[in-house]
Amino acid sequence: MYLISACLLGIRSRYDGGSSPCRLLLKSRDRLALIPICPEQLGGLPTPREPAEIRGGDGNDVLQGRAAVVTREGHDVTANFVRGAEETLRMAILLKVRGIILKEGSPSCGYGRIHDGSFTGRWREGHGVTASLLEANHFKIYTVNNLPSV
Repeated sequence: MYLISACLLGIRSRYDGGSSPCRLLLKSRDRLALIPICPEQLGGLPTPREPAEIRGGDGNDVLQGRAAVVTREGHDVTANFVRGAEETLRMAILLKVRGIILKEGSPSCGYGRIHDGSFTGRWREGHGVTASLLEANHFKIYTVNNLPSV
């Protein structure tokens, strides 16, 4: 059983109201128990919503209070992202999942690289808030480039 970013299953949960379906995962849904989640929605944000990026660090820094998640218009949504990460962790523990498959690049789900906080499309190394919290709690994290045996 795996938690998976809802947008990867074609669920319209992205900030822009769209999705990012992964064909390989959609084909594998009969062999894998996939439970869709969207940490940003779990944190109380609507869909669609303003795009957000992490300023001042990455998800680890957000969890330590050294960085913030802000929207393009400058609204601080850090509390929503932390709440969504905590709820996702709660689900992972409750359901005893084998791992979590996350959407790359997201300020919540990004694993390995995230946007640099400038809203220019540039990338940098780091994890999103949810990915950071899950990794700190020893959950195996996958992306579409590093999937469990499907």
